[in-house]
Amino acid sequence: MPKMKKKQQKKGRRSYTPNPTPTVSRVKMPYRKNGEMFARVTDIYGQERMGVYCEDGKHRNGRIRGKIKKRVWVRKGDLVIINPWEFETAVDGKPEKCEISWRYLRHEVSYLERNRRIPKSLEINNIPLL
Repeated sequence: MPKMKKKQQKKGRRSYTPNPTPTVSRVKMPYRKNGEMFARVTDIYGQERMGVYCEDGKHRNGRIRGKIKKRVWVRKGDLVIINPWEFETAVDGKPEKCEISWRYLRHEVSYLERNRRIPKSLEINNIPLL
């Protein structure tokens, strides 16, 4: 019986230490010369495909870039940087396509909001439905 007590005491000693909030020193911004822009994830279709609402007011089908595919989890409502496909021909009734190249973390989004870098059209409550 004494062995059981020692094991129980070891389990009880573990404590949870929360991670400190990271300080923001640098935040990646969209490179406008290459056509990059902010977007919000509105739908998740599966197989690294998502519906995004871009700052130019268009709904697009986004594809997660291969470099970040297994490293970053993108959820509904996340702020991302997208790069629209320029080589695609536009078809009526179908949304354009784009590539998701960056996802912002929670503390980076709050930094961008404080410095008024996110367009008003991308606030979560202002996104129109399809």
